[in-house]
Amino acid sequence: MSGSYFVEVLASNDEVRHRHQVNALPIRIGRGYDNDFILDDPHTAAHHAVVEQGEDGSLHIRDLGSHNGIVHKGKRLPLISINGNTVVRLGHTNLRVRAADFQVDDELADTTIHGWEGWPPALSGLAIMAMLSALGTWLGDVSKFEAIRYLMAIAYVLSGGLIWSGVWAFANRLFGGHARFGRHLFIAGCGMAAMEVWSLFSATTAYALSLEILSRYGSHVVIAITAAMVYFHLITINPRHPRRIATTALILGLIGSGLMLMMNFQRYGQAADELYMAQILPPSLRLSQDKPVDQFINEAKNLKEKVDADRSKAVSHDDLDTDSSE
Repeated sequence: MSGSYFVEVLASNDEVRHRHQVNALPIRIGRGYDNDFILDDPHTAAHHAVVEQGEDGSLHIRDLGSHNGIVHKGKRLPLISINGNTVVRLGHTNLRVRAADFQVDDELADTTIHGWEGWPPALSGLAIMAMLSALGTWLGDVSKFEAIRYLMAIAYVLSGGLIWSGVWAFANRLFGGHARFGRHLFIAGCGMAAMEVWSLFSATTAYALSLEILSRYGSHVVIAITAAMVYFHLITINPRHPRRIATTALILGLIGSGLMLMMNFQRYGQAADELYMAQILPPSLRLSQDKPVDQFINEAKNLKEKVDADRSKAVSHDDLDTDSSE
C-alpha cells in the first residue's frame, strides 16, 4: 500500500528520540540491513516484526518468530492492532508507527522561564546555601569567633547541595535532554531555606507559646518540604504530567512520615520526635503564662505515681520470669 509512514523510537518518557520515514507498507523491522527500519538493539532479531494492513484496513504489527517477541502493555502478543498512539516494545526499544496524515495535538503554551537558566539560578542557589550555613553556625556559636568554622560549615553545605543537584541534573539530562543544573541548584537552595525558616519558627513558637507539638512533630514538616523539593525537581525534568508528579511526591511524603512514626515508636515508645521540648531559648521570648506552683507539684505527683506503677509492673514481670525458670 502506498503512502508515507513514520516509525518513531521513543524514550522512557515517550519523547521521540528519532524517526524514520517509510514510503509504503509493509514495513519490515529488525537488525538486518535488508529491513525497511533497522533497529540498533541487540535484543531484537534480524527480522523481528512487520507492520502491514489488515483486511479491515487497519494497521497491525506481526511478530516474525523472534525470541523476545512484541510486548504491548506488559503482554507479549504475536499480532497487535496499532494506531498512531500505540506503543510497542521490541527487545529494549519502544516504538510506534504513524501515518503522514496523523493529526497532532495543538501547540502547548510555553510556560518555561527561559531566562532563568544557567548561571543566575545556580549562583542564587549557592548564595542561599552559603548564607544559611553561615547563619546556622552563627546562631549556634558559643565560643570565640573563628573563620575556619564558618568556612567549613559553608563548604559542607555547598558540597551536599552540589551532589544533590548534580544527581537531579544527571536525571534531567538522561530523561529530559537538558541538565538544567542551575535550576536544580536553585530548588535545592530554596528547599534548604524553607527548612531553616521552619526550624527557627517552630523552635521559637514552641518555646514562646508552649506549643510542644511543633517541636515534637516538626520532622514531618521537613519531610513535606523535601517532598515539595522532589516535586519541583521532577516537574523540571518532565513538566507534562504535573498531577501525576504531585501524586508521586505526596505518596513519598506520606511514606516518609509513616517511617518516621515507626522509628519513633521503636526508639522512644511514642510517635513524637522527642520526649520533651529540648531547645530552651531566652526567657524574654516567653509569651505564655507560667503554670502555678501547685499545678506543677500536682502534675509531678501524678507523674511519679504513674512511674511507680510502671516500675511495679516491671518488677512483678521479672519475678514471674524468675519463678518460671526455677
